[in-house]
Amino acid sequence: MQEVLPEGAVIRKLWIGETETYREHVRRLDPQSRRNRFGGSVSDSYIDTYLDFSVAGDAVVHGCFIDGVLRGAAELRPLGPDRSREAEAALSVEQRWQSHGVGSALLSRTLLAARNRGVRRLHMACLADNERMQQLARKFDAELSVEFGSVIGEVATSRPTPLSLMRELLADGHGLAAAMLDLQSRLLRGC
Repeated sequence: MQEVLPEGAVIRKLWIGETETYREHVRRLDPQSRRNRFGGSVSDSYIDTYLDFSVAGDAVVHGCFIDGVLRGAAELRPLGPDRSREAEAALSVEQRWQSHGVGSALLSRTLLAARNRGVRRLHMACLADNERMQQLARKFDAELSVEFGSVIGEVATSRPTPLSLMRELLADGHGLAAAMLDLQSRLLRGC
């Protein structure tokens, strides 16, 4: 599924050294977007602890950088200690960039990463009033169910193929090149 993104947008993986970039993005979320992302109100100290674990842990995090600033992120986190064939996806997009294809592009990239890691079922949980996330989940053919006041979306993924592996490899190469060019331009502006 190809999405039209805002001009200057790049979807790429976040690297372990970009925890602070991710933290800045989450702290910029308006109160409702932050509540939607975490399933309730959370403090900055909770965010700090959570993000230190996410980027350094076993999560795969993709970001949408618009003009070099992280404006949206999607996490893929395996469920269970035995790296079962199930994982969870969670998304955050800053309010100004919602409804511009950012969430769709991030979820598409997350589904590709899940597929290539042998994940058979991807779970997405959201608050019952988070209609945007439910709409996004339906767009990717998720089965939605209501559990304890939350909506759970489940998407079955296909088995990895040489083509899906190549798509991720090419996307990662493109993302690394974009990150290096962004770093270089920031360093040159600082001189």
